[in-house]
Amino acid sequence: MSQIMELANEEEYERCSNYHKMVDGAEKALKSVLSFDQGQNILVVTDKEKQDIGQAFISGAKRLGGLKTDLYSISQHQRPLDKLPEGLKGIFKNYNVVVNAFHGDAKETPFRVELLYDEIAYDVRVAHAPGITKEMMYKGPMNVDYDEIVKDATSLMDKFNMAKEVHITTELGTDLVLDIQDRGFSTDVVIDKKSFGNLPAGEIWCAPTETKGHGKVVVDGSIGDIGMLDVPLTLIIKDGVLTGMECVNKERVEHLWNLVTIDDMASTIGELGIGLNPNARLVGNLLEDEKAGETAHIAFGNNMDMNNGANNSKTHRDFLFNKPSMVITYLDGTKKEIIRNGKVI
Repeated sequence: MSQIMELANEEEYERCSNYHKMVDGAEKALKSVLSFDQGQNILVVTDKEKQDIGQAFISGAKRLGGLKTDLYSISQHQRPLDKLPEGLKGIFKNYNVVVNAFHGDAKETPFRVELLYDEIAYDVRVAHAPGITKEMMYKGPMNVDYDEIVKDATSLMDKFNMAKEVHITTELGTDLVLDIQDRGFSTDVVIDKKSFGNLPAGEIWCAPTETKGHGKVVVDGSIGDIGMLDVPLTLIIKDGVLTGMECVNKERVEHLWNLVTIDDMASTIGELGIGLNPNARLVGNLLEDEKAGETAHIAFGNNMDMNNGANNSKTHRDFLFNKPSMVITYLDGTKKEIIRNGKVI
C-alpha cells in the first residue's frame, strides 16, 4: 500500500466553515515564504488532528498550479513517535516544498528534529508547523504583509552586524548576556532550499555561543509544547548551560527539568529569537507566540541548522518573555541599544 494518501474528498472540506479563508492563508504563505509556483511538487506531512489544515495547504498549492500535491499522515504510525518512521525516509527528494502540519506533542520533539534534518538533506524548502491551528490559518498571523516583515527583519539583522555580545533585560528581572560573535541571524519569512522555517512566519534568530552565556531570564510567556505560564519562571544560566529553575509551581519545574535533560546538550543554550509579526497573538501556542512583536525567546538544545551552531541535542525547547530591552556590544567596543521595552529603536 502506498504511504501517500488522500485524507478526504476535497469537496467535503470546502463545505467547512472558514475553509476557504484557511486556503487563502496557505496560498499566501506558499507563494511569499516558500516560493511555491506552477509546476512544482509539494508534500504535506499531517495527521488526523490537523487533516483539515493539511488539506488547505494542498488546495492552496493546487490554486498556484502545483503539479504533484501529496499528503502523508503520520497517524498511520503509533503515536507518540520517538524517531522517523521508515515510510518517510528518503521520500522528500521528490518534492520542492514540504509542509509539516500536525499535532504538537512534547514527547515527539526528538522525532521532529530528526524529521527536519532528513527533509533539508535534499533541495527542499520546508515549512515546519507542529501545533498549527485553524485560527492561525485564517486569522492574523498567516494573513500578513510578508514584504513588510522582510524589510523589518532585514533592518534588525543589519543592526546585529559586527556584534560581539547582546545584553538582554526586562522589567521583571531578566538580566542575560549572550555571546553572538560570528553567529549571524536568520529569518523565516523567506525560506531557501535545504532550509526550514516556521509557519506562521515572522521572527529572526541566531545561535549564541554555547559556552559563554550567563545571567537569568524571567519567562512570563509560553514554553514550547507546554503553553502559557500562569506564574513566572526564572531560568539561571552559567557558561551557556541552564543550571537552575525557580518557580512557585514545583511540579512545573520538575517536568521541565525532565525535558531539558533528555541528553547532554539539551540544557545548553541553542537560540535567541525575536518576534516581528504584527498580526501574531499571544495564545499559549509558541508556534504563533514566538512570532509576536515585542517578544523574545531563548531555546535550549539543537541548533545545528543555524549559522555556526554547535549544539547537536535531539531536542529543542523554547522559552518566551515579553517586552525585552537589548543593548549590543560591537567588536570595536561601542555599545548601542537597539530594542527598548520590546520596541525596535
